[in-house]
Amino acid sequence: MTEKVCTLLFLKRGDDILLAMKKRGFGANRYNGVGGKIEPGETIEAALVRECQEEIGVTPTHYWKVAEHDFSQTENDQPWRMYVHAYLCDEWEGEPAETDEMAPEWFKLGNIPYGNMWQDDEYWLPRVLKGEKVYGIFSFDEHDNMLAHDIKRVELLPHET
Repeated sequence: MTEKVCTLLFLKRGDDILLAMKKRGFGANRYNGVGGKIEPGETIEAALVRECQEEIGVTPTHYWKVAEHDFSQTENDQPWRMYVHAYLCDEWEGEPAETDEMAPEWFKLGNIPYGNMWQDDEYWLPRVLKGEKVYGIFSFDEHDNMLAHDIKRVELLPHET
C-alpha cells in the first residue's frame, strides 16, 4: 500500500476562498486547496509553505490547522492511504498565479463548486469555514467515489500537542 502524509491549504480573503484546479497527477481536473506530500525530514509547516510556493507562487504567513483527515482506497491492486493536515490561511506574500500543476481561482464562500471537487470536501470544508476543527476518516473505491466517511468535531486534533 502506498502511504503518504500531506498538507492542504485554503487561502481565505473575506467572503472568498481560493481553490486551484489540479492540472495533472493525482486529483487532476478537480478543484482543491494547495498542498502535497511532506518530504523526509521536512516539518508539516515547512511542507505547507513549500507546496504553496511551488503550486501557486504564494508564501503563507498566517495560517492555522483546521482539520486532519485519514483517506484510504483499498479496492484495487494499487491501494493507497493518505493522511492530510489541512489549514486555512488569511495572510500571504505574493499573488496566486497559475503554474504547470495548478490554476488558482477565487470563489465566493456561498458558491464553492463542490460538484467539481473531491466528494469528501462538501462534508468537512463548510464546517471548518464556520470555525470548527474536525477529524475525518474517508474511504474511496478504485474510481475515487467515496464509500464511507466519519467526521468528528474535535477540540484538539490527533497531531496537536
